[in-house]
Amino acid sequence: MSARVLLVEDDRSIATVITEALREEGHDVTTCTEVVRRDALLDEGRYDVMLTDVVLADGDGLASMAAVRHRAPHMPVIVLSAQNTLDTAVRASESEAFEYFPKPFDLDELVRAVGQAVAQPGSQPAEPDTPAQGLPFIGGSPAMQGVYRMITRVLRNDLTVLVTGESGTGKELVAEAIHSLGHRRTGPFVAVNAAAIPRDLVESELFGHEKGAFTGAIAQAIGKFEQAQGGTLFLDEIGDMPAEAQTRLLRALQSGRIRRVGGRQEIAVDVRIVAATNRALEPMTAAGSFREDLFYRLNVVPIHLPPLRERREDIAALARHFLGQAEAEGLPRRGIDAGAIAALSARAWRGNVRELRNAVFRLALLTRENAIDRLMVEEALGRASEPPTASGPAGLAAALHAWIAAEAPADGTIYHRALAELERPLFDHALQRTGGNQIAAARLLGINRNTLRKHLADLAAGELRRD
Repeated sequence: MSARVLLVEDDRSIATVITEALREEGHDVTTCTEVVRRDALLDEGRYDVMLTDVVLADGDGLASMAAVRHRAPHMPVIVLSAQNTLDTAVRASESEAFEYFPKPFDLDELVRAVGQAVAQPGSQPAEPDTPAQGLPFIGGSPAMQGVYRMITRVLRNDLTVLVTGESGTGKELVAEAIHSLGHRRTGPFVAVNAAAIPRDLVESELFGHEKGAFTGAIAQAIGKFEQAQGGTLFLDEIGDMPAEAQTRLLRALQSGRIRRVGGRQEIAVDVRIVAATNRALEPMTAAGSFREDLFYRLNVVPIHLPPLRERREDIAALARHFLGQAEAEGLPRRGIDAGAIAALSARAWRGNVRELRNAVFRLALLTRENAIDRLMVEEALGRASEPPTASGPAGLAAALHAWIAAEAPADGTIYHRALAELERPLFDHALQRTGGNQIAAARLLGINRNTLRKHLADLAAGELRRD
């Protein structure tokens, strides 16, 4: 279905790529770079969908969204942004954006989103509430962008969310963000750790108990479900819940009603459930240690938090954020230099963000200089015992981030130096596979033979200059 598309983007190269891709699909695209020109175009004619950057030459594309809604109340809006933070994703959601794409984005996915917006145009948005302040996440890495987008998609509904990830990745922060930014923010947020409750008290903790229900029940107790009435109940370490409690939890989720231990009356509860686990629940369901029907009841909207080793580009921002926290808690004010960031980025961080926070607090306490450097990191934490490991594209990205942090190439040289580091093993592999035949190696790599020869010559010249 062809459509009239208004593209508001002040990066001309990005605008050109998007425009060409949309025109190939038969869409009529009009472009502009400023808020004032955007509003004039909306006054002059009707558009089926608008794509807009956030930071524009003369203003904020999201802050001025009220003017867009006044002119075109039913037009779907797709937001593009290089400010890859949870704050931006939430602002896009609050503005009732049809979709949000952090830069860099997948062009094919963007084109599909335009088609979907045209086929299912957005409705008139309600006035958004003011979101909670103090957003809990630090980092704009691609790995975190999927997390931000999933969070924004569940803010206006009560779908059950299952947060997975290793210990220390911040699963409770996701639950808190969903609550504090969502439509239940005025209700209570109640957290319970299923792994920390004695097995024989899990049901009492969740559902409460009546006086005399068991030995020691000297008074009536209100359980977590009732405490969370009208708000959010966060069930942490759900994979450690005993089987008998799983059965009662499933019944409560299915019916929306609970019964206190020892009680006869059912009580209606209105809570939003967010569960979390660091365990793989699907194999547990196959082994019979976790109820399969409960897993599917919880896994309506899965959100996976990546380990820190898969988003090493966030370590610098996280470290500086934790230094600010340390100062707020009474520790000395400290800076941190590039060498220290490189040393932190080279570590395995098996305890993830929690381990990094503790390490930064330790550095702030032990360091006597104003700025933390590489030597201080190694003295306080020891040398990195092993290089970061991961497989697939995530592992390659992690290795590249670690190289950039360790080498700290000068501005203006990063792109070419990184390419040189990547090209050498690729060319070596191709030449080994083909017995040194450059024509066959070029064919294997999918490049022209002359291109291969030129790159090999450039690499050789670079190595001679370094020698």
